[in-house]
Amino acid sequence: MQDELNESLEDLEERLSEPADVLATLQGWRRKEEILPLFKKEEGRDEVTEEFPKLNLKPLPMELKYTYLEEKNQCPVVISSSLTGHQEISLLEVLKRCKKAIGWQISDLKGISPLVCTHHIYMEEEAKPIRQPQRRLNPHLQEVVRTEVLKLLKAGIIYPISDSPWVSPTQVVPKKSGITVVQNEKGEEIATRLASGWRVCIDYRKLNVVTRKDHFPLPFIDQVLERVSGHPFYCFLDGYSGYFQIEIDVEDQEKTTFTCPFGTYAYRRMPFGLYNALATFQRCMLSIFNDMVERIMEVFMDDITIYGGTFEECLVNLEAVLKRCIEKDLVLNWEKCHFMVHQGIVLGHIISEKGIEVDKAKVELIAKLPSPTTVKGVRQFLGHPGFYRRFIQDFSKLSRPLCELLAKDAKFVWDERCQKSFDQLKQFLTTAPIVRAPNWQLPFEVMCDASDFAIGAVLGQRKDGKPYVIYYVSKTLNEAQRNYTTTEKELLAVVFALDKFRAYLVGSFIIVFTDHSALKYLLTKQDAKARLIRWILLLQEFDLQIRDKKGVENVVADHLSRSAIAHNSYVLPINDDFPEESLMLLEKAPWYAHIANYLVTGEVPREWKVQDRKHFFAKIHAYYWEEPFLFKYCADQIIRKCVPEEEQQEILSHCHENACGGHFASQKTAMKVLQSGFTWPSLFKDSHIMCRSCDRCERLGKLTKRNQMPMNPILIVDLFDVWGIDFMRPFPMSFGNSYILVGVGYVSKWVEAIPYKHNDHRVVLKFLKDNISQDLGCPSP
Repeated sequence: MQDELNESLEDLEERLSEPADVLATLQGWRRKEEILPLFKKEEGRDEVTEEFPKLNLKPLPMELKYTYLEEKNQCPVVISSSLTGHQEISLLEVLKRCKKAIGWQISDLKGISPLVCTHHIYMEEEAKPIRQPQRRLNPHLQEVVRTEVLKLLKAGIIYPISDSPWVSPTQVVPKKSGITVVQNEKGEEIATRLASGWRVCIDYRKLNVVTRKDHFPLPFIDQVLERVSGHPFYCFLDGYSGYFQIEIDVEDQEKTTFTCPFGTYAYRRMPFGLYNALATFQRCMLSIFNDMVERIMEVFMDDITIYGGTFEECLVNLEAVLKRCIEKDLVLNWEKCHFMVHQGIVLGHIISEKGIEVDKAKVELIAKLPSPTTVKGVRQFLGHPGFYRRFIQDFSKLSRPLCELLAKDAKFVWDERCQKSFDQLKQFLTTAPIVRAPNWQLPFEVMCDASDFAIGAVLGQRKDGKPYVIYYVSKTLNEAQRNYTTTEKELLAVVFALDKFRAYLVGSFIIVFTDHSALKYLLTKQDAKARLIRWILLLQEFDLQIRDKKGVENVVADHLSRSAIAHNSYVLPINDDFPEESLMLLEKAPWYAHIANYLVTGEVPREWKVQDRKHFFAKIHAYYWEEPFLFKYCADQIIRKCVPEEEQQEILSHCHENACGGHFASQKTAMKVLQSGFTWPSLFKDSHIMCRSCDRCERLGKLTKRNQMPMNPILIVDLFDVWGIDFMRPFPMSFGNSYILVGVGYVSKWVEAIPYKHNDHRVVLKFLKDNISQDLGCPSP
């Protein structure tokens, strides 16, 4: 084993241009001869040879197969199994010419030239070095660490060091596989991650705290997916231990020093765990392929995707990328490179010529997940469909019951609403549509909608008259936004959609579809509410046109199907497609029948007098008809829906008795109806009548000054000499009684209350005789 280490160290010295510096660095290690026996060589182990390593070939799906670049089944690569003989020969010729770009073992890593990219570890001001002790490991984990250290030493990735002021400990953690559904001892299905081995990690947390942060940006995942989708041929490449191919600046290498039972070592190449390693790697990839990205390929970290419209085009692009890898000494992992396939997984999504899909393997696993039993389980589950929320319409609305469980101090109660939301999300994932990348030559279509608790939007386009989806977005309304009127919610949905899709829509023609056509008129109104004006100003940068959603769905309905026609008016033909059951719902004409008829037909009843016509035309300008509803532009500059008689009582009851109603007085109840976006002529009168007849308000409500008894001076009398007697207004009948006769003693405030069926003088006399005179004595005359 000692010979192996000496050979490794000599090899490291040969790779550097300053052997003296290397000897100075390794001097402390060479003095510690007592550490070498820790790397004992097993008896009977053969000497290391230069033969090609024996590789474990894993089973492949039907659309992939192995082929070899050399004789004796050496240098395997993975290609598509659907290629023709001529295509396969052309592909293998390119791969053989560019074989140096592919690595089959870690010793193939040459290291990217420091002139291309070097990792620096810049420290915050007044940062002090931290030297941490090693952590205890059992014999089994020590063997794991020993194997890893030997592998990195042979590859020249680490070197021994003894005098570094920075030392971080080694930690061995289980290497978890993907989420798997298994059965526990009770036979219940649970989601877990099975350990498939051990991973040696370095705990650089204290070093990261004092490291100056590098904020190099990563590309947006959705934009990467849109650029690579829609092509018939792909080549998916992956870097071989990509971090281990980037050199660390010589002055910063000692900061990566780690300790283990076999000594202290420092990294020559960039290890995992450093805070800025992600930014350095992305910067390195972009510097290598800067003239190819977004033209023939896309790169996200070490995932490289090459595409082409034809096999020949993709092959030319592949050869250009491989030659660039050879030029910059970037080595690719043979096992993770798939050449000339028709679809593949990029950043957790399946891309193909059809578009972008969810990863079926992940979705099938999510569909098998059992219902969560803790808040942590709910949070973990929402992370899976949340990653694919682009494919789920009204995601916020569907997931609302589950999100309520995540609120602070919320009690975990898994009810039917949560189970329904859980099942719906899994179903929507398994049936998620294929979304397509945008065509920048075509106009965009945005369909918006708003409900009481959420708003949503769909971005799409039409090609050859057929619509297709690009993106789904949704958002849950906060408490203040839920109090918006219907018009405000619908406009908020439009503003939210245009802001979310701004990167797609700026500079393009947009058609916005909404089922609330009042928004079309708001864009031309100059005296709207301040909030609406502010939102309208946000829309001015877009070239948009608002249309009614019904026109898109080709729903043909008669304008007068839900309104009555005057007896002598001109009769319009009724649409035969209108369902009879809807016509049977019209028992009487709504109060706005004449207004709706005029807005549709332009006619008024012939029997009207001149005065009636004058009064009618004076108010008709505030109304407009949008099938099948009538809207009014009110004096407070808000558009409200006109409500027929059969719906008025239900709306009043909801605004007065609902959990959010609060049993307010008639004036405030009517205002809540207006805030909800509804109106009718007798609103305040109907609200007053309903509040007066509300049983709970009569029992528990606060008396207004109008209903209180007048304040008069109290006479100086004896106990029970003077009584105040009065009937309380009618109540819902209870045991045949509708009134309560109440008597209150002026001095003692003693109360006698007896229910009666009637409220005449005979009842009063009976009350005085039975309840006051016999028990408390006769009142003074």
